[in-house]
Amino acid sequence: MLARTLHRSIVVVLGIVFLIPLVWTVFTSFTPSSEVITRANPFAIVNPTFSNYVSAWSTVPFLRYYSNTLIIVGGVLAVQIVTATLAAYAFARLRFIGQGVVFILFLVQIMIPAEVLIFPNYTVIKQLGLVDTKLAVMLPFWASAFGVFLLRQTFKQIPLDLDDASKVDGCPWWRTLWHVYFPSAKPTYIAFGLISVSTHWSNFMWPLIVTNSVENRSLTVGLAIFAQTSETGAQWGTVTAATLLVVLPLLLAFFVFQRQFVESFMHSGLK
Repeated sequence: MLARTLHRSIVVVLGIVFLIPLVWTVFTSFTPSSEVITRANPFAIVNPTFSNYVSAWSTVPFLRYYSNTLIIVGGVLAVQIVTATLAAYAFARLRFIGQGVVFILFLVQIMIPAEVLIFPNYTVIKQLGLVDTKLAVMLPFWASAFGVFLLRQTFKQIPLDLDDASKVDGCPWWRTLWHVYFPSAKPTYIAFGLISVSTHWSNFMWPLIVTNSVENRSLTVGLAIFAQTSETGAQWGTVTAATLLVVLPLLLAFFVFQRQFVESFMHSGLK
């Protein structure tokens, strides 16, 4: 009982610590920029205002950045689901020579930081003539070792009897995959979707390198450029308002799908 109470206390304290920057950002976004530095309490709003949001929205082409980011994130997720599903099914149900070794080599990708591959990826993208395109941002992330591992673990816990029953009914493998594996792994797909979307929504370094125009920049790159402009200066109220406009969709998505996100890591296969 004491250990459980201690664990909960630690979780609560860590939650508060991680929540402090977000709370400060929210309060600062409603504070006039002239009062951000001079206010006595950083978590108090004396003269609340929406002018920071109006200024940020009118200064930054958010609609263009939102559309670019949605296209990039959606394109990456759609292809990742296809490639991860097929690879996970192969590793979970098919038998071939060197399967274990190939799977281990595949998982090695998880331990390789994405920053290490920036130079070779950029070289390939440049040779393909795709620099400053949305496809250049998406292409290196169309395969996900983490997604393959997550789905493989889920697929392996689905009873083989369902495969046999579908074969008796004359279903090809792709129909079995669609009607048996995909519905059973729905929580896992939701969790992977949230992880993929949050990762590529907040991705900064790679889009910064391969995009040069407003037509192809993502939200994070646009926000960084906006925060460094001379017009912005030390206008922390406007900067924090723009930051919240960037992260708000992710916060809403997590609150909506948090149950499925937690269930995917607690339960696998059939309920």
